[in-house]
Amino acid sequence: MPTATQAGDRTRRVRELASALCRSFEEHIRQVVSPFDLTPTQAATLRELDTELTQREVATRLRCEPSNVTFVIDKLEERGLLSRRSHPTDRRAKLLVLTGQGQQVRSELLAAFAANEPLAHLSPEELGKLESALEAALPRR
Repeated sequence: MPTATQAGDRTRRVRELASALCRSFEEHIRQVVSPFDLTPTQAATLRELDTELTQREVATRLRCEPSNVTFVIDKLEERGLLSRRSHPTDRRAKLLVLTGQGQQVRSELLAAFAANEPLAHLSPEELGKLESALEAALPRR
């Protein structure tokens, strides 16, 4: 049975590895979005627009408040990547729809994200083990 010191050292090492992996993901995101002249949040918004969504639905997917994505959506609309349309059943809501240019940028962006993805070197079995370990480590909701 490990001692408290050994367990603490191991926990510290896991934290260091998790932080290093997060930094790797963040760097990958920055490298991918830079040539598109997008912010990470703008890119995440485009990624989520695989179908028509309301601003509230985008905010939910991004785990933020709808008011926080207004600026992002405004910028994407100014660039001609998306448009707002009236919602067919809710007068108060607008649907966000990718334009043809937005669909093209989204497609290129997704391909760029997949290229050299930080976990691409893992086998499906290793990726499954990592996924299981991370799920077990997260607090239960």
